[in-house]
Amino acid sequence: MTNQSKSGTYVWELPVRWCHWVNMLCIILLSVTGFLIGTPFSFGSSASSYTMGWIRFIHFVAAYTFAVSVVSRVLWSLMGNEYAGWKAFFPFLTAADRQKAVKMLRYYLFLDREAPETIGHNPLATTAYFGLFCLYIVMILTGFTLYSEHAPRGGMYQLLGFMSANFSNQGMRLMHHTGMWLIIGFVINHIYSAWLMDIKEHSGEISSMFSGYKFTAKK
Repeated sequence: MTNQSKSGTYVWELPVRWCHWVNMLCIILLSVTGFLIGTPFSFGSSASSYTMGWIRFIHFVAAYTFAVSVVSRVLWSLMGNEYAGWKAFFPFLTAADRQKAVKMLRYYLFLDREAPETIGHNPLATTAYFGLFCLYIVMILTGFTLYSEHAPRGGMYQLLGFMSANFSNQGMRLMHHTGMWLIIGFVINHIYSAWLMDIKEHSGEISSMFSGYKFTAKK
């Protein structure tokens, strides 16, 4: 029997971990408050309680925080290590990555019992994250365009005028609402997948988002 030990690799740098947890908190706040904004009802004891106003305020603060976090993560993809860099989000550039993607797909389809060991994100996961970040951009654009409608002569409305020119108000609301449910669906799958790979690989998949370190087999 071959003895194996685990060696730690510093994978997720501090900015990556901060953006991950800030995004998580913002998504929770935005989803809860967004749902209440979409289906408003009175919480307060009187009209002067301003309950929905506070809910909208929390939504807007979380939206600004989320936008800053997403932009920060995109900028860090130009400065971070190989696991955080932009090339990691295009995992089919090399033959080795394409081969690993096929092996990972076979594992997800229950055709193989063993998942290929990956230090960073596996190729299929990074493809999903790229799609998620595109969805983030859609949510930011539609959200701030709807927000800017309160001041049609303001700078934000002028900056996002191309959105209003190409989409109706209700169309943007539909995209924004649908995007929320798509993100919630991704989060459910993300938690399940992270837990599964942590059990299968014993690599510290979940704890790495706190410590930054993942562990790989060392024979």
